[in-house]
Amino acid sequence: MSDLKLKTARSIKWNTIDRVSTQLLYAVVGIVLANLLSEKDFGLVGLLLGFQAFANLFVDSGFGTALLQKKDPTETDYSTVFWFNLVVSLAIYAILFFCAPLIADTFHGEKILIPLSRVLFLTFVINALSIVQTNRLMKRMDVKMLAVANTLGLFVSGIVGVWMAIAGYGVWALVWQYVVLGAVKTAWLWITCKWWPRGGFSLASLRQIYKVGLSVFSSSMLNTVCLQIYTFVIGALNFTLLGIYTQADKWSKMSSASVSQILTATFVPLLSNVQDDKATFHRYMKRVNRFTAFLLFPVMFGLAAIGAPLFHTLFGHKWDAAIPIFQILTIRGIFIVMISLYNNFILSIGAARKLFAVELVKDALIFVAILSTMWTGNLTLIVWGQFAASAVTYFIVLRMASRATGYSPVSMLTDLLPSLGVATAMGIISILCLRIPLAPPVRLLTVIAAGVASYIVMSRLFNLPELKDASSYLLGRFRKKKMVS
Repeated sequence: MSDLKLKTARSIKWNTIDRVSTQLLYAVVGIVLANLLSEKDFGLVGLLLGFQAFANLFVDSGFGTALLQKKDPTETDYSTVFWFNLVVSLAIYAILFFCAPLIADTFHGEKILIPLSRVLFLTFVINALSIVQTNRLMKRMDVKMLAVANTLGLFVSGIVGVWMAIAGYGVWALVWQYVVLGAVKTAWLWITCKWWPRGGFSLASLRQIYKVGLSVFSSSMLNTVCLQIYTFVIGALNFTLLGIYTQADKWSKMSSASVSQILTATFVPLLSNVQDDKATFHRYMKRVNRFTAFLLFPVMFGLAAIGAPLFHTLFGHKWDAAIPIFQILTIRGIFIVMISLYNNFILSIGAARKLFAVELVKDALIFVAILSTMWTGNLTLIVWGQFAASAVTYFIVLRMASRATGYSPVSMLTDLLPSLGVATAMGIISILCLRIPLAPPVRLLTVIAAGVASYIVMSRLFNLPELKDASSYLLGRFRKKKMVS
């Protein structure tokens, strides 16, 4: 069995453990906080997280991803990126510290935004200290310590956040939860990774990775604009609506972000290792495409189906307004993950410049959707516009990824059909189960059990090889017959 195949199996195993454990902790803490804090509290922090997303983007500037794509980064490369990230993070924090009153004046004159932002924005300085450590572990496809760091960080920060919410600190519970999360994760990675910047700062090294880094940064900038513009538009309407949108968006992204993170952390290093062998690259693309569909479709269809009993079980009727938003955003998540996957195909062959074109297309469609819907002030209609823009973007990116990799769009779509068919049948069964008159918790468990059982049974009935692959990946072991043919 090849070392690369073994690393892939172990990487998927630990990435899955990471996402499952952290999302469980994230969910438990999120449930408690959602019941204790107000919609406006979540809206206030949601707005600041939008600003933080841009700050994080400038801190990394695409160089972390460039190192991940580079075959043999040196110690000087790593040290250069570390010092760059640190200096830029401190500079941006200083700018945002003094701009805090301007942020408050712009959004309804909420003066509490001033101290909130000055504390919350510390997190991107803290996170900048662990970008290289995270990158080195991902490059080695050794994600065990990343899983432990994420779990430990969420556990400690969750305790802090819940305690502060119960003690009556209100919105500050959310702010300090994020700060403690970043601090614990960074401290753990420094302790366990045992890497220190030793190569100094090199302009030559920075210029060498500049080409890929700039392309990734440019596309990431557009992507961040695309993702956060809804935060600012809805926040300009009022913070309660933003709180509803933030909650729906957060819960819908828990699964899509998990699937995307597992695949990106595992398959980008894998595909970059075979980028010079076109036939092998295409075989891996097919396998990755099918495996993504096998995980993605049932998870997202199932989540959309259980939206109402899920929210009623967790929150009673407090967040009912978020349920339809959650369902729309959950199905939209399918397009988001697939677009991300196709971007990774492009990145894996070193064609990072094409990512900028992808983001231009995505952003143009998002702006059209916003201009077409924001004037209504109707949150549901605004989100439907978001859905439509993502669907159109998917088919455009499909074509672009096909041209970049030489793998036909018909083949890419055909790869998805078996899992899509089985997941659709599972979704219909789940919706039928919702008609059973049961209490929300019982209905939730019934629908989940029926959905999981029907998907596994139908996958076996139609002999989907991904079912066996999934169990092998999770167990971290392979037999020779399961090697990519």
